[in-house]
Amino acid sequence: MTKPYTSMTMAELAVIRNELNKQYEEFQELELSLNMSRGKPSPEQLDLSRGMLDILGAESDLICADGEDCRNYGVLEGIPEMRQFFADLLGVEAGQVIVGGNSSLNMMFDMMASAMHDGFPGYTPWGKEEEKPQFLCPVPGYDRHFSVTEYFGIEMVLVPMTPEGPHMDIVESMATLHRRIKGIWCIPKYCNPQGITYSDAVVQRLASMKPAAPDFKIFWDNAYCVHELTDTPDTLLNIMEECRKYGHEDRPVQFCSTSKITFAGSGVAAMAGSENTLKNFRRRLSFQTIGPDKVNQLRHLRFLKDMDGVKAHMEKHRQILAPKFAVVMRFLEEELTGTGAASWITPKGGYFVSVDVMEGCAKRVVELCEQAGVTLTHAGATYPYGQDPKDSNIRLAPSFPPVEELEQAMQLFCICVKLAAVERMMDY
Repeated sequence: MTKPYTSMTMAELAVIRNELNKQYEEFQELELSLNMSRGKPSPEQLDLSRGMLDILGAESDLICADGEDCRNYGVLEGIPEMRQFFADLLGVEAGQVIVGGNSSLNMMFDMMASAMHDGFPGYTPWGKEEEKPQFLCPVPGYDRHFSVTEYFGIEMVLVPMTPEGPHMDIVESMATLHRRIKGIWCIPKYCNPQGITYSDAVVQRLASMKPAAPDFKIFWDNAYCVHELTDTPDTLLNIMEECRKYGHEDRPVQFCSTSKITFAGSGVAAMAGSENTLKNFRRRLSFQTIGPDKVNQLRHLRFLKDMDGVKAHMEKHRQILAPKFAVVMRFLEEELTGTGAASWITPKGGYFVSVDVMEGCAKRVVELCEQAGVTLTHAGATYPYGQDPKDSNIRLAPSFPPVEELEQAMQLFCICVKLAAVERMMDY
């Protein structure tokens, strides 16, 4: 059984450091060039949707359900069939859905812009209030959420994650006491990066709490709602239904897309909310565009068809992704268990593995990997302003590299984690 580094003598640590340095130098000689920095679908995953390119032939009917020609202008909120498709995916009514372009992040950005400039019906725009608005940010979290928030000058308030979701005692105490706090970012199923799914209790508390700001919003980014890795997927309560129970149906704004279902750069995104939540956004949208890419929407519908089609398609993704996640977990368990150098969560879905290395070591691990030819997401990326107060969290993205390259990258990663930890212990 491996002895924890924290219980070793300096002499024992020196022996381990010398052996790790030797292993590390051997990797440097390989001159690797591997990348695990972002959760991109692999070429094999993208190939699963190649049939979509041919599904609309020269003789295809391009008329949607309401009689509109998808090649023309109009249908600002998306074709009826696609609104129903996303309604089924999110568990809402089709009339609550707006279908956009290929990017759900774009829709999040636009919703934040609308909140800052236009506000919500009956309330002062966030950007025009006397005090600068604040947003609750569960950490570790998604760097692009934080970038959007920072862009608009909204102050970010850190909330630690628990195995059930955001620490709700902190969320409730902050939101109920401070009117400046206007909302919270949430990735409720298989969250980025930890893979945690919010428990029923967390969803119910988010829905029922009474924030000081009456226009408080939950930005519910359900990016991984169908991205399973096991035969026993997590379940997630319907946020809209729960909010409606407590008279708070204006609270959630849901987002999702097909970006990691079909083509990452050519998918279809959507958002959903109550009429009051979407009213000013709809008006804003009318100035931005004369209509989305309806041909792409029709292409997706005829390829995926319905939720059963999505489920079957995602099973093909799972067959490609699950072995890669298994590689990551095997190396972590075999190389790091018992050392005290790192801890991690085994995800049941999503696109990432979150690893917490010894405090003060994340930047060093990333640096060591980089110098040996493996690029990771930069340390601190999972925290607002890129500043991890403990310098410990690292997000691994196993989806893109082939299994053989992933095995090399994980072997090096584990060497670097151990080496950084031993260096840290010997510096004390």
